[in-house]
Amino acid sequence: MFTGLVEELGKVKNIARGAKSVRLTVAGKTVLADVKLGDSIAVNGTCLTVVDFSHDWFTADVMPETVDRTALSGLKPGDTVNLERTLRVGDRLGGHIVSGHIDGVGRILAKEQNDNAVIVRVGAAPEVMRYIIHKGSIAIDGTSLTVVDYGNDWFTVSLIPHTAGKTTVGLKAIGEPVNLEADIIGKYVEKLLGLRDAAKPAEKITFGFLEQHGFTL
Repeated sequence: MFTGLVEELGKVKNIARGAKSVRLTVAGKTVLADVKLGDSIAVNGTCLTVVDFSHDWFTADVMPETVDRTALSGLKPGDTVNLERTLRVGDRLGGHIVSGHIDGVGRILAKEQNDNAVIVRVGAAPEVMRYIIHKGSIAIDGTSLTVVDYGNDWFTVSLIPHTAGKTTVGLKAIGEPVNLEADIIGKYVEKLLGLRDAAKPAEKITFGFLEQHGFTL
């Protein structure tokens, strides 16, 4: 589990490509301070397991499922990536709950300066947009951000100067892909209400519905 607060920007050192998989080696410093074999590190928001490391790099295997569902396979040596270690019990949760399991790949559509902020518009598929709400949380390349506005297939976030300069969201150009993870709380609420079951007719959420399903006293 992660918080979406990027600890440092790493650099891709090497990518060894298998038939459907990838072995990724990333240079870093902060995230390697207390690393052990088997630890998890989020790379652009994707939870990966450390299988080898030195004082300034680590290697992780990316299985076919992850290759298919993330933008990691498009990385190349020299690319910059967001890095974050897992949340420890007792740490402050400064961002939001991020699992490191990517829901889809979006694409940066536009960037606009607004005083000291940068407004970033991101295109996203329906499987991500279904969880987007005003002022809700979204992880872009593992960076915890707040939704400013949204349409049918896009949403915007606002970056303060620190975030714009210290994460890939601020550094990437228009047209580049980004990993997206929707708020996990919304997914569980949807599942518990049975709204994912296509065989069931859509039910309107009312006080009666909530009372019937044990959500009110």
